[in-house]
Amino acid sequence: MSDTLYTSICDLLGCSYPILQAGMGGVARSELAAAVSEAGGYGCLGMVRESPALIASEIAAVRGKTDKPFAVNLIPAATDPALFDEELAACTEAGVETVVFFWDVVPTAVEIAKAAGMRVIYQLGSIDQALDAEAAGADAIIAQGVEAGGHVHSNVTSMVLLPQMVAKLSIPVIASGGFASGASLVAALALGAKGIHCGTAFLASIESFAHSVHKQNVLEANAHQTVHTDAFAINWPKGSPVRVLANDMTDSLGDRHFGYDPATIQREVVGEEDGRPLYLWSTDSPLQSMTGDLDRLAMFAGQVAGQISGIESAGAIVTAIVTEAREIIEKLGARQ
Repeated sequence: MSDTLYTSICDLLGCSYPILQAGMGGVARSELAAAVSEAGGYGCLGMVRESPALIASEIAAVRGKTDKPFAVNLIPAATDPALFDEELAACTEAGVETVVFFWDVVPTAVEIAKAAGMRVIYQLGSIDQALDAEAAGADAIIAQGVEAGGHVHSNVTSMVLLPQMVAKLSIPVIASGGFASGASLVAALALGAKGIHCGTAFLASIESFAHSVHKQNVLEANAHQTVHTDAFAINWPKGSPVRVLANDMTDSLGDRHFGYDPATIQREVVGEEDGRPLYLWSTDSPLQSMTGDLDRLAMFAGQVAGQISGIESAGAIVTAIVTEAREIIEKLGARQ
């Protein structure tokens, strides 16, 4: 019997289910990526601005835990060009089959990755950007709506953006922003997506490298307790909005959520990671490797945080999404 959840993105990536795990910066290390892939989804290492040595070791660690395929997430537009070249070279040397890029489209990055034999998936927030990525040679697009957590490059909801991208593109489109359940997977497929891309759904998982303070904040949040702002600006280009959980820091912004420049923000150290200072208003989120006043860092999460009610294994999360989606499809079929 054919699986109604098996789509062309499963064929492209070699996964059993069209459930892609977001890179999420340092949150997505080998434990999480391997667990998602092993469960039949598609794991992804979040290696933004990491050293080539760490990238190589994390890739090896994933392969030591699963023989299933996975991707590596890099951000060419927000990484020093020399470091990005080294990161991509590390992926090439390790034989990575797929890279996920994000933010502004950098055609040369796509060209280099494709020339090295890698597939390229580009996460974007507008139709024009998606068309540019397709023209540059991307194999698939992740359509990110404004309700997504972390860095957000869109100003419309995923349910509005998704069908319009599907109509304009000839390559597969994956839905991102607000997807953490089987019901949302069915909705995405109904709107023409070939799968869903989940970050917040896995952020509070057992295997996530997020610090316990971040996970607990996600569990306690509801859909109304996120803030869209560019105040957490240090480490990224000016005008790079994020969605975070509301806390004392976001409350201190008052009504001014936008218009912040990383070059003019005072550097106040609130923690450290392996000797590296962590600054207030940076784009660092709390990780298990960090110490300090971590409650003041960026607590990235999407509006779907209100659906996350417990810390579960990544495999259990994938299974729950698949099970619910199949049950809904079966019920919908029975009504006809």
